[in-house]
Amino acid sequence: MKTNFTPAQLADPGVAEAESILRKCVHCGFCTATCPTFALLGDELDSPRGRIYLIKEMLENDRPADAETVKHVDRCLSCLSCMTTCPSGVNYMHLVDHARAHIEKTWKRPLAERMLRGVLATVLPTRTGFRAALLAAFYAKPFAGLLKFIPGIGPKLAAMLALAPSRMAGRSAAEAPGVHGASGVRRARVALLTGCAQPVLKPGINEATIRLLTRLGVEVVVPKGEGCCGALVHHMGQDERSHAQAARNIEAWWRETREGGGAGLDAIVITASGCGTTVKDYGFMFRNDPVWKDKAAAVSALAKDVSELLVGLDLPARAPNGIVVAYHSACSMQHGQKIRTEPKTLLQTAGFTVRDVPEGHLCCGSAGTYNILQPEIATRLRDRKVANIEKTAPDLIATGNIGCMTQIAGGTAIPIVHTVELLDWVHGGPLPEALDGRLPVSAAAAE
Repeated sequence: MKTNFTPAQLADPGVAEAESILRKCVHCGFCTATCPTFALLGDELDSPRGRIYLIKEMLENDRPADAETVKHVDRCLSCLSCMTTCPSGVNYMHLVDHARAHIEKTWKRPLAERMLRGVLATVLPTRTGFRAALLAAFYAKPFAGLLKFIPGIGPKLAAMLALAPSRMAGRSAAEAPGVHGASGVRRARVALLTGCAQPVLKPGINEATIRLLTRLGVEVVVPKGEGCCGALVHHMGQDERSHAQAARNIEAWWRETREGGGAGLDAIVITASGCGTTVKDYGFMFRNDPVWKDKAAAVSALAKDVSELLVGLDLPARAPNGIVVAYHSACSMQHGQKIRTEPKTLLQTAGFTVRDVPEGHLCCGSAGTYNILQPEIATRLRDRKVANIEKTAPDLIATGNIGCMTQIAGGTAIPIVHTVELLDWVHGGPLPEALDGRLPVSAAAAE
């Protein structure tokens, strides 16, 4: 794609990076075939190619964002399916992230929208704030139907309440900083990203991870000072906030690479694939920061999804257990991190019958805060995803991302669990809470 940036514009590293991405686009349109919003809406401007044109025009003319550009960029899920499809290697993720930051700086949203985004950016990344918000949502749920009729922001508030669980999980010991020793001879030492939303919504995921890894001879460290990876606010265009959150994690993990009795870290294990995509991108995020760039690159190199670590630990095979699992590959897993076979291989080796979901490349509509900020599109994508999952007639659904778990659970009665919860159960851990009383009779032997 031909570009027309001035030398002065290209002196800005962010603009220079955007220009290099734009020049790789050859207008082929392959991306439109796998874009969820284009599949639903049929509007060229709601496809990656259309958004690229909008972003290019905005950046080349060095102008503030306008309503049209904001509308279509906001509708982008950042699912990155287009990057899997693109034959030219266009890094759409970095381009749209730059555009979101430009929009955040140059576009003034309506007051109610600014307030909602401010609340989300403040509350979701902190466990204490998120727990308080969920408590408030519990008492507000009876009024969700009325909120839908408030113009503009009403449907978004209603969607937020609908996503809140009807019962809050208790605080888990797995959240606390500390060291969980390996059983037997130590094979590896890893840090665990406990995260922000996941330990509040589903603490059993990190608990299962710690149990499974320590049984396999892996020492698990929960470093003091780690927390939200920064993804939620990063995708809202709030770069300063996201970089501050990322820097806290980098420092916490960097400290661990220098401690642990000289053992350092063999990996930084992440159980939410949305977080994993962001942590693996820390090196790029801090590429121009002389203070953080080396540490950030080192942290990104250590980051692994839990499935990536587990495939290298040679879990023993188990006999078939008769349980049919529909595996939902989160967008951040298959497109963001290019992890496609590892989770399914682990589940199959553990004795499960794994079925792929039709249209598996399409997003479920979660996408961080997308299912709150774009509830209509998100709901349509969820319903489409659930319909495809139910075609496989599974006993349960497995996935590797808390956002997908919450989103999909809102549209089906089929139980959904994290992949690592199933693996922990099969290899000696407790039955995942979501499966209690909901497994087929044929699976009784597995317990």
